[in-house]
Amino acid sequence: MTQLHQEARGGAVLDEGPQRPGLLLIDCKTARVSDMNRLMDSWVEQTKGRRTATHSIVGKDRSEPDHYVEIVEYPSYEEAIRNLQLPETSRLFHEIVALCDEKPALVGLDVVRDQQYNKAIIHQYFNEVLNGRNLDLIDGLFLPDYQDHDPANKVDAYGPAGVRDKVAGYLSAFDLQFRDLEQTAEGDDVTTRWTCHGTHTGEYMGFPATKKEVEVTGIAIHRIREGKIAEGWWNWDVLGMLQQLGIVEAAV
Repeated sequence: MTQLHQEARGGAVLDEGPQRPGLLLIDCKTARVSDMNRLMDSWVEQTKGRRTATHSIVGKDRSEPDHYVEIVEYPSYEEAIRNLQLPETSRLFHEIVALCDEKPALVGLDVVRDQQYNKAIIHQYFNEVLNGRNLDLIDGLFLPDYQDHDPANKVDAYGPAGVRDKVAGYLSAFDLQFRDLEQTAEGDDVTTRWTCHGTHTGEYMGFPATKKEVEVTGIAIHRIREGKIAEGWWNWDVLGMLQQLGIVEAAV
């Protein structure tokens, strides 16, 4: 393990679900910024094809002209650690120290709020759990105190077990496929507009299978906390589905 790896602090690994971006923050003071830039360009050339950094930003402190902060983003925390273990990166650390007025501070950051990451969590739920029928992923996506609000259900579902029971119930009654997902994210909330299509193949609300096809639209809002789904609100065309099944007569 390189000294650079040993100096980086923090950064937790997400065991399941989409990977969080991995961030490395380098905080240093130097009057030799041109030499620092040439050093970084050299490292980029030497590690071409092996490093996986996706984005890098260098900022200059307005109140301290020789104070610089660089934030490097990787696809995941694991990828950040793998890059830190490259021999060129170890040499880079020692050369950075030589250019700085004092030892630079290196911090490994765990992303706790990222709207793109939040959208990826919900996208995985729709595509891999609902469409892919992989109910084993539910425990890794939902918090233990999750609460599900759905006017189509008599009572709210709670926790991963409640989500699993709800999903299993729908999938036993319909061979549903969700599509046309459109997502927006603001703060901790992700809104998904969806359409689903399927055939009524099993008992639903006490009614036996009709073998009729249904097409349903709806909106779901999910709140993310600590990298997992904490709460959900569903609003969808229940009446339209019942009319398509012939359970409720369509209004003339």
